[in-house]
Amino acid sequence: MSKLIVTVATTGAWPTKDDTPYVPIDPPEIAEEVYKCWKAGAAIAHIHVRDDEGIPSMNFEKFEETVKLIRERCDIVINLTTSGGIGFTDEERMKPFIELKPEMASYDAGSMNWMHQTVFMNSPEFLEKLGRKMKENNVKPELEIFDTGMVYNTLYYLQKGVLEEPLHYQFVLGAPGGMAATTENLLYLKNLIPKGSTWSAFGIGKMHLPILFTTVALGGHVRVGMEDNIYYSKGVLAKSNAEFVERVRRIAREAGREIATPDEAREILGLKI
Repeated sequence: MSKLIVTVATTGAWPTKDDTPYVPIDPPEIAEEVYKCWKAGAAIAHIHVRDDEGIPSMNFEKFEETVKLIRERCDIVINLTTSGGIGFTDEERMKPFIELKPEMASYDAGSMNWMHQTVFMNSPEFLEKLGRKMKENNVKPELEIFDTGMVYNTLYYLQKGVLEEPLHYQFVLGAPGGMAATTENLLYLKNLIPKGSTWSAFGIGKMHLPILFTTVALGGHVRVGMEDNIYYSKGVLAKSNAEFVERVRRIAREAGREIATPDEAREILGLKI
């Protein structure tokens, strides 16, 4: 099995300081957490930002400051979100990666009923435009898959030339409105993707560990962090995102898998440097 790439998602769009005082919100906090996670072994940082009130945002200046602070401190692969929340325009969602030129950015491969309350909209028009803009800017899409049909969407856009191989998938399991976080669902999704693709996975909340263990055993890569789970164990808040990364290192060591450095992750994923 290849070396294990660890992605850390430090902030996300939902946890607030009321949920946990340890979630990083402003750019200096996010950059400091990313740096700690890089030292612990994370190769990729998936970045969301918030506005001054802590509300999910696609504010370009917040992304610009965060990316600058991270790049000054370490060589971690930067992966910018293109969602950030609900209701942003196509231009707001794409500007950060177009202007800041990260090596990766998220590509949510379809629409879904988010949290059973609203629609997380990724129209066919947007997905085609998003894929082509990523190709123009040498940004590798992280294909975020919340349900089976989204895999088939990626195959359609691959055939159409909007996406290009090798594809990299991120299986998002346990989001209300998407597929449940079960090992059966993970294995099913893994078996759908094209040969030669790379893949990563995570389970939201209490299914974090079962999906983590299964992914390591199946040869995939993993994502951890407070975007997906604020608890280190039942009822115990994680005090830092680095705690999750350190746990992955221990699990990987027991499983006989080495942790990939950022440069090794770049080689595994075929990133255009």
